[in-house]
Amino acid sequence: MDNFRNAAKAFIVKDGRLLMLKRRANDPHMPGAWDIPGGRLELGEDPYEGLKREAREEANLNIEIIMPISVHHFVRDDGQKITLTIYWCKFLTSEIKLSEEHQEYKWVNLGQPEVELPKFFDQPINNFRKYVKNQ
Repeated sequence: MDNFRNAAKAFIVKDGRLLMLKRRANDPHMPGAWDIPGGRLELGEDPYEGLKREAREEANLNIEIIMPISVHHFVRDDGQKITLTIYWCKFLTSEIKLSEEHQEYKWVNLGQPEVELPKFFDQPINNFRKYVKNQ
């Protein structure tokens, strides 16, 4: 079971912009890549609590989890199998403070992001737009 982990990421949108964090250049997994807050959960950890923990650790974020918007299954470069759930979250923090894992953050336009987003972001962005449109 050590080769399988659950992960959770926070899809945080404020004023039509998505919060992105840039990994440090020396990060062992996806160095210098733009990503959203979150990460692997501890074994047996509740996904909501794990996501809140990851958001606090990575950027001093206090979030409210609204709902899951996509699930992805993939294998990391190191062979670890991951099931990733991306949750739409509300931003409750007034100040972002990055951890050692990240070097920069940006609020990017969902329509035309200024940074290159991983391909699997297409599904959560589309799901988010559909949900907001139907409200």
